[in-house]
Amino acid sequence: MCRTVSDDRKTAPRRPHLPLRPLWLCRVCAAPWPCPVARLALRQEYAHDRIALSIYLCTVLHDAAADLYRLNPHDGPDPKVLYTRFLAWAALPEP
Repeated sequence: MCRTVSDDRKTAPRRPHLPLRPLWLCRVCAAPWPCPVARLALRQEYAHDRIALSIYLCTVLHDAAADLYRLNPHDGPDPKVLYTRFLAWAALPEP
């Protein structure tokens, strides 16, 4: 499925910014997931149910912590960094 832009050129459909597990990097931009584009998409998807967004993000934080610990059990993921990455941004008020 292609989108049509104003000058009638065809563009490829946009790829969703999803996590690449177990690394938890974005499959599109390779930034730590959720990348800024994924955050925006999640805010839009859960715009009318911020509690559900928080529950979803808690679930993926749990999965990410387990995956990242399994990859590097000696240093393990820093809980504060994971909280900031997965949850803190969602708690902010709407702009």
